[in-house]
Amino acid sequence: MFADFWAQSDLVGRAVALLLLSMSVSAWALILWKAWLLQRARRGLVRAVPAFWSATGVAEGRGALRNFDAEQLLLPLLDAATAETRTATLDAAGKRESRLTRRLRDALHAVLARLQFGQVLLASIGATAPFVGLFGTVWGIYHALVSISAAGNITIDRISGPVGEALIMTAAGLAVAIPAVLAYNVFGKLVAACEADLEGFAHDLRELLDQD
Repeated sequence: MFADFWAQSDLVGRAVALLLLSMSVSAWALILWKAWLLQRARRGLVRAVPAFWSATGVAEGRGALRNFDAEQLLLPLLDAATAETRTATLDAAGKRESRLTRRLRDALHAVLARLQFGQVLLASIGATAPFVGLFGTVWGIYHALVSISAAGNITIDRISGPVGEALIMTAAGLAVAIPAVLAYNVFGKLVAACEADLEGFAHDLRELLDQD
C-alpha cells in the first residue's frame, strides 16, 4: 500500500514521507543512545557517591570517582570545587564560600546540559510528527481527488483506494510521535533522578570543603 501511495504521490507528498522517515530515524537513534547513556549514568552515580564518601581523603575519593564515574558526572564537580583561582579577576574576588558555590553551580549546569541533550528534539518530534502526518494525509487526499476528477468517471471505488492510502501518513505520524513522547517522559524521570543525586553531592561537597 505504501508503494502505491509513493508511486501516486507528488513532490510534496514524498517530501512529507521523507520528513517523517528522518524524524523516526533521528528519534530512535537518540532513544537508543540516551537509554545507554542514562543507564550508565545512574549505575555510576549509585556506585560512585558511596565510594567517594567512604574514602579517607579527597585524593582517595577522586580515585574512587575515576573508577566508578564512567560518564564523568561527579569528577567535574570535584575538580571545580578543588580548583583555586590565583589571578586578579572578579572570579577570584569575594568570599571563599561564594567562589566555591559559583564554581560548583557552573560545573553542575554543564553536567546537566549533557544529560538533558536531545530532550528538546524528542519533545519536538513527539509534538509535531502527528501534524506532519495529518498534513501528508490531507495533501494526499487532495492530490488523489484532483487526479480522479481530471480522469473523470468518479466512483466510490476509485476514491476509497487513494484516500485509504493517504491515511497511511496519519498512522506514520503517530508511529513516529508515540515512541518519542514515551521516551521523553521516561528520560525526563531518569534525568531528574540524576539531577537530584548530583545536586546532593554538590551540596555535601561544598559543606565539606567550606570547612577547610
